[in-house]
Formats: sequence, C-alpha cells, structure tokens
Amino acid sequence: MTTGTTSGPGRGSPLRGLFRTKPVDQIIKEGGQGSGGELKRTMGLLQLTLFSVGATLGTGIFFVLGQAVPVAGPAVVLGFALAAVTALFSALSYAELAGTIPVSGSSYSYTYATMGELVAWVCGWCLLLEYAVSVSAVASSWGGYLNEFFESAFGFSMPAAISHSPGDSGGVINLPAVVIVVLATLLLLRGTSESATANTIMVMLKIAVLGFFCFVAFTAFDTGHFSDFAPMGWAGISAAGSKVFFSYIGFDAASTAGEEAKNPKRDLPLAILLSLLIVTAIYVLVGIAAVGAMPWQDFNSNTSLADVLNLATGNARWAALILSFGVVISMGTVVLTVLYGQTRILFAMSRDGLIPKVFERVSRTQVPVYNTLIVCVFVSVLAAVVPLGQLAEATSIGTLFAFALVNLGVIVLRRSRPDMPRSFRTPLFPITPILGVGFCVYLMYGLDTITWVVFLIWSAVGLAAYFAYGHRHSNLARKGLG
Repeated sequence: MTTGTTSGPGRGSPLRGLFRTKPVDQIIKEGGQGSGGELKRTMGLLQLTLFSVGATLGTGIFFVLGQAVPVAGPAVVLGFALAAVTALFSALSYAELAGTIPVSGSSYSYTYATMGELVAWVCGWCLLLEYAVSVSAVASSWGGYLNEFFESAFGFSMPAAISHSPGDSGGVINLPAVVIVVLATLLLLRGTSESATANTIMVMLKIAVLGFFCFVAFTAFDTGHFSDFAPMGWAGISAAGSKVFFSYIGFDAASTAGEEAKNPKRDLPLAILLSLLIVTAIYVLVGIAAVGAMPWQDFNSNTSLADVLNLATGNARWAALILSFGVVISMGTVVLTVLYGQTRILFAMSRDGLIPKVFERVSRTQVPVYNTLIVCVFVSVLAAVVPLGQLAEATSIGTLFAFALVNLGVIVLRRSRPDMPRSFRTPLFPITPILGVGFCVYLMYGLDTITWVVFLIWSAVGLAAYFAYGHRHSNLARKGLG
C-alpha cells in the first residue's frame, strides 16, 4: 500500500515510502517494456522448462553423492525425494506468482507487489550476490574440469597458472573462467531465442551423459547393496536431504523469463513444476544406479560419479572421457542460464528506477545489451582473479531468503487481491506456503556462521546503496507515491 505523497524524489523523511508497493496491474502492464526498449517473446514451454533444468542440473549431482550416501546409505534416494518435497513447497508458490505476475524480475518483482519497495530491494540485492558469486564459482571451476577432459581425451592439461584462480594450486589468472563467461555472453547478446536453443542442446547432452552413467552403472548392479536400506534410519535420510537440497536450487530460473515467454501465464507455472519433476527423477535414478554399482560403505566425501563409473568399467578411459564431457557441458548451461537470470532481474530493477537506467537499455536484437556486458565484465573479473573459497557456499542464503519471501508473497497477494485472475493456484493454501517458509527458515538456521556474516554485511551494503540512490530515484517516489 502507498502512504502519503512526495513532491519529488528525496524530499521528506528518509523513511517515507519504504514499504510502498508497486500495483500488480502496473507491473504486468510494464512487462517487457522499459524506456530503453522492449523484450521479445520467443520462448515456449520446452525452452522455459529446460532453462530451469539447465540452471538446476549442474555439477552437484556428479559429486553430492559422496557427501550424502555415507550419512543415509542406500536410503539416499529417499533423501533426494525429501529434498524435492522441500523444494516443491517453494516451487508451487513460484508457479502461482509467475503465472499471476509474469515479468522478468522474478522474486524481486513479486516482493515489490506484495511487501513493498525496501523488502523488494533487499530481495533483489541478495539475488545479485547469489547469482554473481555462484556463476563466478562455477566458471572458476570450469578450467579444472576442462583439464580433466583434456587429459582423458588428449593426454595433456593446461598450466595451473592460467587455469586456476589465485591461491588455488599455483594459479595466477583463470583464463578458462573468462572464456566460458564470454562465450555465454556472446550467446545472450545474439538473442533470447538463440540462447534458449543453445541451452536446450546442452541440457539434452547433459541428460544423455547422465543416462549413459546409469546405463553403465546398471551393468554392475548388485541388489545386495540395498539389503540394509536405511542403516541410519530417518535421521540419516533427513541429513542426506539437507545435503542434497542445494542441488535443487535453480528451478526458479524460468520465472526470470516472464517477459520473453510466448504464453507466460500458462507456461511459466508448468515449466517450474516440470523442471523440478525432471530433475528429481534424474537424481533418484542416478542415486539408485550409483549405490547399486558401488557398496554404500565405500562412499566417502571425495567420491564422485567418475569413481563409480571407473569401478563399473574397470577404469575404462572412454567412460571417464564421456563423463568429464558431461561435467564440462553441465557447467556451461549453469553459466548461461544464471547470467541470463541476473541480467533480467537487473533489467526489472532498472525499469523501476532503483538502479541506473543503463541496465534497461535494449538493443536491436531486443536484448539488454549494456546490462549483459556489464555483468559479463564483473563476473569475468570475479571468476578470474578473486579467490572465492567459502564465499561461494555462502550465497545459498540469498536463495533461501528469496524463496521465503515468495512463499510469503503468495499469502499476502491472496489476502490483498483474492479475486485477481490466477492461471495456477498453490494447492492446500495456506498450508503449502507456510511450510515453504518454515523449511527455508530451517535450512537458513543450519547454515554456517560465515554464511550469515556475509549475508548481513552484503545486506548492510545494499541498504546503504538503496538510501543513497534507489530510494530517491524510485519511479514510485518520482510519481509522489509514498
């Protein structure tokens, strides 16, 4: 709700209008448009679904079993299912708001419509940290996996000085990280349709590689490995679920494409839920295949799918080559889709006046070109020369915070606009979004202290930026609303 008026930006109390909301009808009306140009609707259901799959199905599945199987045994497959149910509560809320408010800003825009400008700013600001650092971490790791592929295929590797970040195995500058970010940026600059097509091809290849893993692992399958199915009981299943939950982050990627979807009200909710279903099925199948091929007692924190494959094939070089190719492709899709999502959230924030207008300028190919280039430079530098270390793990709190806000947003919008047309309604309301908030808070509570320190520092910097620029330049403030 808006309170009072202002005669111009920056006048009156600095606390004036902090919780002014942007009317939903106005958000939808502005969808796809800005003073710098208009986005183009080119993405169908398949492309939107695979955008979310590409962002979710990253390198985690190749390595997370080593941490999850020792605490749950063969019941790790139930851990994946438990994590999926946890993610489903938030996915249902995303599906409702994406179908109701089909715009580029995702959780930032949903929060602006329901809880006000300050909360929306904090949400958007946290997403910028999560997106920038997570994609930088993936890009900086890409060189190491590219080296593994080169070693398997050609028997050579790049020097550590140019393939690792400073402080990591003698690294000086991580050139592969820059390469993968630049390649993804070039795709994004060509247009959304071209980016979506490239992502579709890469995701299909990634799924094919995981299918290959399952096929080979099943040739060494031993049902005896499942005889003691849940050796640690429910506590082990719950612990495994917590460890693998973060492998589900990314299902909301389709919501950032709200203004470039051909039929957003129908396709966005379907894409979000279908992507979660596809990823869950893949994770459970891979978990069954892996434990069937290798006794769960042999798993440790360093175990990867490559180790399982080596056991099943007798260390066949061709198997390692195919799997390492899958890892390289997996990281490429994550870089592409996360960069895309970040540029679209920046586009929405710029259109609202909270950040400079340069971020909403659209090129002749209907792409926010300056926005994309700025993000490319920032992420490239971060990935190439900054040792990210534990900071990369700390970004998960930003995602959980956004998830919690989206769940709350569903409740608020149902109360404030009960008669508003909705193409999808979260079932069992309000139980489902309340559980979504509860699970997010529970997972946030269990994060490391360093995670909270980074979150609080970043939030403080964000609040300073908001009061220095966003609060005064907000379009709602300029119009005297709040």
